[in-house]
Amino acid sequence: MPADRVADAVRVTGRYPGVHGAPVHVGEPAALGITDLDRPDYGDAVTMRPGEVPVFWACGVTAQAAVVESRPGLALTHAPGHMLVTDARDTDLLLA
Repeated sequence: MPADRVADAVRVTGRYPGVHGAPVHVGEPAALGITDLDRPDYGDAVTMRPGEVPVFWACGVTAQAAVVESRPGLALTHAPGHMLVTDARDTDLLLA
């Protein structure tokens, strides 16, 4: 994300804690245990351009990893880039 837009992203997404919310980390990926942005565990690699910083949000992929490890008989989830769509309104999820 362009470094000069990070504060905007935090402000906007932080108002929706029930649906990812604010980033959990901005900056050095190694602080989260991520050693190579070119080789993600899930989804596609992201190209970092000059002037951009990595920004990380909590994600359903964490739950997917738990499902894979626990091997339940049935689990409903999403795939990276393919989110669940419902009739819930964003205004119902917004903090005032």
